[in-house]
Amino acid sequence: MSRENENTLGPWRGPLSWLPYGQSRLPAAESGAGPQAPVQRAERILIVEDDVLIATQVEAALADAGFDVIAAVATGEEAIAIAGTQAPDLAIVDIRLAGNRNGIETALELFQSHGIRCIFASAFADREARRRAEPAAPLGWLQKPYTMTSLTDAVQAAAREMRGKDRP
Repeated sequence: MSRENENTLGPWRGPLSWLPYGQSRLPAAESGAGPQAPVQRAERILIVEDDVLIATQVEAALADAGFDVIAAVATGEEAIAIAGTQAPDLAIVDIRLAGNRNGIETALELFQSHGIRCIFASAFADREARRRAEPAAPLGWLQKPYTMTSLTDAVQAAAREMRGKDRP
Protein backbone atom coordinates (compact mmCIF):
# COMPACT_ATOMS: atom_id res chain seq x y z
CA MET A 1 0.00 0.00 0.00
CA SER A 2 1.35 3.44 -0.85
CA ARG A 3 0.66 6.80 0.67
CA GLU A 4 -0.70 8.81 -2.21
CA ASN A 5 -1.95 11.70 -0.14
CA GLU A 6 0.21 13.11 2.64
CA ASN A 7 -2.12 16.02 3.41
CA THR A 8 -2.07 17.34 6.93
CA LEU A 9 -4.89 18.68 9.00
CA GLY A 10 -4.12 21.81 10.94
CA PRO A 11 -2.15 21.39 14.14
CA TRP A 12 -2.26 17.58 13.92
CA ARG A 13 0.48 17.57 11.26
CA GLY A 14 0.48 13.99 10.15
CA PRO A 15 -0.84 11.91 7.29
CA LEU A 16 -4.56 12.56 7.12
CA SER A 17 -5.33 9.23 5.55
CA TRP A 18 -4.01 6.44 3.42
CA LEU A 19 -5.49 6.62 -0.04
CA PRO A 20 -4.83 3.52 -2.11
CA TYR A 21 -7.81 4.47 -4.28
CA GLY A 22 -6.06 5.71 -7.41
CA GLN A 23 -3.49 2.97 -7.87
CA SER A 24 -5.13 1.49 -10.97
CA ARG A 25 -6.98 4.45 -12.43
CA LEU A 26 -5.71 4.05 -15.95
CA PRO A 27 -7.92 4.99 -18.87
CA ALA A 28 -9.15 1.89 -20.72
CA ALA A 29 -6.82 2.58 -23.65
CA GLU A 30 -3.78 2.45 -21.34
CA SER A 31 -5.01 -0.61 -19.46
CA GLY A 32 -5.54 -2.61 -22.62
CA ALA A 33 -9.35 -2.49 -22.52
CA GLY A 34 -9.62 -0.70 -25.86
CA PRO A 35 -10.52 2.83 -26.89
CA GLN A 36 -12.56 4.99 -24.58
CA ALA A 37 -13.85 8.56 -24.51
CA PRO A 38 -11.39 11.06 -22.99
CA VAL A 39 -11.20 10.77 -19.23
CA GLN A 40 -12.54 13.88 -17.52
CA ARG A 41 -10.28 15.39 -14.89
CA ALA A 42 -11.62 14.86 -11.38
CA GLU A 43 -12.61 18.03 -9.57
CA ARG A 44 -9.99 19.17 -7.08
CA ILE A 45 -11.55 19.63 -3.65
CA LEU A 46 -10.26 21.56 -0.64
CA ILE A 47 -11.75 20.60 2.75
CA VAL A 48 -11.84 23.35 5.38
CA GLU A 49 -12.92 21.64 8.60
CA ASP A 50 -11.38 21.83 12.06
CA ASP A 51 -12.85 18.55 13.35
CA VAL A 52 -10.29 15.91 12.36
CA LEU A 53 -12.83 13.05 12.45
CA ILE A 54 -15.26 14.83 10.15
CA ALA A 55 -12.44 15.93 7.83
CA THR A 56 -11.19 12.35 7.59
CA GLN A 57 -14.68 11.02 6.78
CA VAL A 58 -15.26 13.74 4.19
CA GLU A 59 -11.91 13.09 2.55
CA ALA A 60 -12.53 9.34 2.32
CA ALA A 61 -16.07 9.76 0.96
CA LEU A 62 -14.98 12.22 -1.70
CA ALA A 63 -11.99 10.12 -2.72
CA ASP A 64 -14.24 7.05 -2.97
CA ALA A 65 -16.57 9.06 -5.21
CA GLY A 66 -13.67 9.84 -7.56
CA PHE A 67 -12.83 13.39 -6.50
CA ASP A 68 -9.26 14.62 -6.03
CA VAL A 69 -8.99 15.89 -2.45
CA ILE A 70 -5.99 18.19 -2.54
CA ALA A 71 -5.92 19.08 1.16
CA ALA A 72 -7.86 19.13 4.40
CA VAL A 73 -7.09 22.11 6.61
CA ALA A 74 -8.39 23.36 9.96
CA THR A 75 -8.13 27.13 9.50
CA GLY A 76 -9.17 29.76 7.02
CA GLU A 77 -5.60 31.01 6.85
CA GLU A 78 -4.38 27.58 5.72
CA ALA A 79 -7.21 27.38 3.18
CA ILE A 80 -6.24 30.71 1.60
CA ALA A 81 -2.59 29.66 1.42
CA ILE A 82 -3.43 26.29 -0.19
CA ALA A 83 -5.80 27.96 -2.67
CA GLY A 84 -2.99 30.21 -3.86
CA THR A 85 -0.70 27.30 -4.68
CA GLN A 86 -2.95 24.28 -5.36
CA ALA A 87 -5.90 25.87 -7.26
CA PRO A 88 -8.82 23.76 -6.04
CA ASP A 89 -12.04 23.75 -8.07
CA LEU A 90 -14.31 23.67 -5.02
CA ALA A 91 -14.06 24.00 -1.25
CA ILE A 92 -16.13 22.25 1.41
CA VAL A 93 -16.21 24.80 4.25
CA ASP A 94 -17.40 24.63 7.85
CA ILE A 95 -18.53 27.98 9.26
CA ARG A 96 -16.89 27.69 12.69
CA LEU A 97 -13.18 27.08 12.28
CA ALA A 98 -10.01 27.17 14.32
CA GLY A 99 -7.84 30.23 13.72
CA ASN A 100 -8.73 33.87 13.18
CA ARG A 101 -11.11 33.55 10.22
CA ASN A 102 -14.50 31.93 10.24
CA GLY A 103 -15.76 29.87 7.32
CA ILE A 104 -17.80 32.68 5.77
CA GLU A 105 -14.81 35.05 5.75
CA THR A 106 -12.70 32.24 4.29
CA ALA A 107 -15.25 31.46 1.58
CA LEU A 108 -15.49 35.15 0.64
CA GLU A 109 -11.71 35.38 0.29
CA LEU A 110 -11.53 32.14 -1.71
CA PHE A 111 -14.18 33.43 -4.10
CA GLN A 112 -13.05 37.05 -4.41
CA SER A 113 -9.31 36.34 -4.68
CA HIS A 114 -9.23 32.97 -6.43
CA GLY A 115 -12.68 32.43 -7.98
CA ILE A 116 -13.18 29.30 -5.87
CA ARG A 117 -16.77 28.52 -4.93
CA CYS A 118 -17.82 26.45 -1.96
CA ILE A 119 -20.34 24.22 -0.34
CA PHE A 120 -20.92 25.13 3.29
CA ALA A 121 -21.14 22.13 5.64
CA SER A 122 -22.03 23.38 9.09
CA ALA A 123 -24.36 23.17 12.04
CA PHE A 124 -24.55 26.97 11.89
CA ALA A 125 -26.50 27.74 8.72
CA ASP A 126 -29.17 30.11 9.99
CA ARG A 127 -30.73 32.86 7.90
CA GLU A 128 -28.15 35.46 9.00
CA ALA A 129 -25.21 33.18 8.15
CA ARG A 130 -26.70 32.50 4.71
CA ARG A 131 -27.20 36.24 4.12
CA ARG A 132 -23.58 37.00 5.08
CA ALA A 133 -22.35 34.18 2.82
CA GLU A 134 -24.30 35.25 -0.30
CA PRO A 135 -21.41 37.28 -1.81
CA ALA A 136 -19.32 34.06 -1.88
CA ALA A 137 -21.87 32.51 -4.30
CA PRO A 138 -22.05 29.16 -2.46
CA LEU A 139 -23.03 26.16 -4.55
CA GLY A 140 -24.80 24.45 -1.66
CA TRP A 141 -25.41 24.06 2.04
CA LEU A 142 -25.22 20.91 4.14
CA GLN A 143 -26.64 21.00 7.64
CA LYS A 144 -24.65 18.99 10.19
CA PRO A 145 -25.08 16.20 10.86
CA TYR A 146 -25.18 15.14 7.20
CA THR A 147 -24.58 11.82 5.51
CA MET A 148 -21.65 11.11 3.25
CA THR A 149 -24.18 10.32 0.50
CA SER A 150 -25.70 13.80 0.81
CA LEU A 151 -22.18 15.24 0.73
CA THR A 152 -21.16 13.42 -2.45
CA ASP A 153 -24.53 14.24 -4.07
CA ALA A 154 -24.00 17.94 -3.28
CA VAL A 155 -20.44 17.89 -4.63
CA GLN A 156 -21.55 16.11 -7.82
CA ALA A 157 -24.32 18.69 -8.33
CA ALA A 158 -21.84 21.52 -7.72
CA ALA A 159 -19.39 19.96 -10.20
CA ARG A 160 -22.13 19.78 -12.85
CA GLU A 161 -23.04 23.40 -12.19
CA MET A 162 -19.41 24.51 -12.45
CA ARG A 163 -19.14 22.68 -15.78
CA GLY A 164 -22.37 24.35 -16.92
CA LYS A 165 -24.49 21.19 -16.98
CA ASP A 166 -27.95 20.91 -15.52
CA ARG A 167 -28.20 17.11 -15.77
CA PRO A 168 -25.99 14.18 -14.72
